Amino acid sequence: MTEKNATSIKRLAKLVKNPNAKVIFMVGAGISTSCGIPDFRSPGTGLYDNLAKLNLPFAEAVFDIDFFEKNPEPFYTLAKELYPGNYEPSNFHYLMRLFQDKGKLHRVYTQNIDTLERAAGILPDNLVEAHGSFAKNHCIKCHKVFVQEIFEQAINEDKEFLKCVHCNGLIKPQIVFFGENLPSLFFSSWDDDCAKLGEDHIVIVAGTSLAVYPFASLPTEVPKITNRSLINLQRVGDFKNNPRKSDVIYLGSSDHAAEQLAAELGWLDDLKILTNMTTIKLQEDENRETCFTHEDKDLKLDKVADVLEKLKLDEREPEEKAGSEKGEKEKELEVQKERD
Repeated sequence: MTEKNATSIKRLAKLVKNPNAKVIFMVGAGISTSCGIPDFRSPGTGLYDNLAKLNLPFAEAVFDIDFFEKNPEPFYTLAKELYPGNYEPSNFHYLMRLFQDKGKLHRVYTQNIDTLERAAGILPDNLVEAHGSFAKNHCIKCHKVFVQEIFEQAINEDKEFLKCVHCNGLIKPQIVFFGENLPSLFFSSWDDDCAKLGEDHIVIVAGTSLAVYPFASLPTEVPKITNRSLINLQRVGDFKNNPRKSDVIYLGSSDHAAEQLAAELGWLDDLKILTNMTTIKLQEDENRETCFTHEDKDLKLDKVADVLEKLKLDEREPEEKAGSEKGEKEKELEVQKERD
């Protein structure tokens, strides 16, 4: 970590430690690239650069509502790749979950359609999906809303394009396409939140190029008395064109920043629990195993100390683990001899 980044993490942690501090996150595709999801605009690796195989008239056509109405197939191809369940949340997603669990989260505004905020456990009341998501579907003609499962079934079973039973219009996920309006919740939530921002609030912008409006304008509307922070590979938007002296800038990986900020706040063990809970299995009784997943809404960090202890044990050197296991077996044999 560079000296500047180290200083930024300490500054940001100091702001968060304020007992009255509340954080608003504004995030983009950069927090999901480590999950395997490409961002949109990076040359060579971005989503738009990799859509040539779909024979589109222009890359953005895959999200153009007029083009979708004429030819839904390219979007179906893309949706099958990006659909929820194909990817797991990143360290940064789980850091935002930690802010929620610690009572420090005010809201997450996301440009992402991958629903990984939901997968990490961010509650609906704390989440504004500015560009929509795969969580619901609607008819593009009559706007009737349909459950998520029907579109998921359609792309998984290669069925014909979904049509509305009421008007025969095409059904698609409630992702905002070019030519569609952003959800009214985006505007109403931001108007309300922006009016409440004060000196104890922190707005953290992460993993975004701040190139798409109106989302890109949000940091410019943050009051001067409110602290802003950018966690990104480079300066963007208002942080580049109109920086403030109080801005806290971290230039680097959002996942690395998540680990470093968690460590500075004393939350690193909690972060390890969250990032490992999709793979750790605990023996609940003789006949059944249970697995912690990101869907466990009632999971409380203070109740999983044994999980952390298991993590620490699993991190021991192989020789140490083998010796410990051998000792446990010898104890079992001694107990058995006494019984006999």
